[in-house]
Amino acid sequence: MANKTARVVRFHSVGGPEVLKIEEEPLPEPQKGEVRLDVQAIGLNRAEAMFRQGHYLETPVLPSKLGYEAAGVITAIGPEVDQKWLGKKASTIPAFLMTHYGVYGDVAVVPVTALAEYPEKLSPEEGTSIWMQYLTAYGALIVHAQIKKGDFVMTTAASSSVGLAAIEIIKAEGAISIAITRTSKKKSILKELGADHIIASEEEDFLARVKEITADKGARVIFDPVAGKGIELLARAAAYGGTIFEYGALAPEPTPFPLFTALSKALSIRGYTLREIFVDPKLTAKAQKYVFDHVAAGNFKPRIDRVFPFEQIVEAHRYMESNQQIGKIVVRI
Repeated sequence: MANKTARVVRFHSVGGPEVLKIEEEPLPEPQKGEVRLDVQAIGLNRAEAMFRQGHYLETPVLPSKLGYEAAGVITAIGPEVDQKWLGKKASTIPAFLMTHYGVYGDVAVVPVTALAEYPEKLSPEEGTSIWMQYLTAYGALIVHAQIKKGDFVMTTAASSSVGLAAIEIIKAEGAISIAITRTSKKKSILKELGADHIIASEEEDFLARVKEITADKGARVIFDPVAGKGIELLARAAAYGGTIFEYGALAPEPTPFPLFTALSKALSIRGYTLREIFVDPKLTAKAQKYVFDHVAAGNFKPRIDRVFPFEQIVEAHRYMESNQQIGKIVVRI
């Protein structure tokens, strides 16, 4: 066992997908409070591309691993970890920093606090595709916004995995979803996946459509990972007393604060990350149960756009940056 090696993805400089390299290392052993997962599938997230580029909340320490989500079987545990985890199927929740852990590899050592069992009916590809997307949307829409029946809730980048998760949560809570996508190309699939209204922002009069859909009230909640100058338009589309959640920074330019619109509408504009729900273990457990129960019941169905073999991790990242996907990109070991 001591001579066994594992493949792991690292990058030695920040940059495009081509900086990702598959390397071999000795099989890692879990330390106190950690487990080793034999990885079967990896779920890709935009945060990982930003981390690889050096544009994320944390700066990578080179050479760096990366990756938040993996599903597999637990084959080793460290001290102070319950023996019951050995041999279990589980997936990781993103309750760690990529400066400390990364899951792109044959195996991944992660904190036991970042493990969750997923519904038995799911494949490893589906099991690795639930926690980041549903927990991210849950924290903003359920914990903070407390959306309710009849609320107009807008999601931008609606065809992303988090966007689709938000649409399902909005539907489950009886609210009305307004899905924003750039062109009409993805409209039909967004409708099929449950969006009540879809606006192609580059092809339609965005504000006129919002006014029409909401009977001039605007959206009470706006869930946006793009930021940038587009926030000024979102503020104009918001309802009086509404809230804009900024949970990403996909736009290449700085994000202005729409002061006069915010003043006139008593708007709340807040930064939000998934980490907020990991501060309180009780809240984390409640969030996990919400997602698990809805997935098990079939109300939430993670949509996998495309599966790549591990050897094509660079191509998988290139595809993620192309913005063609509708749902989750998965890498299979």
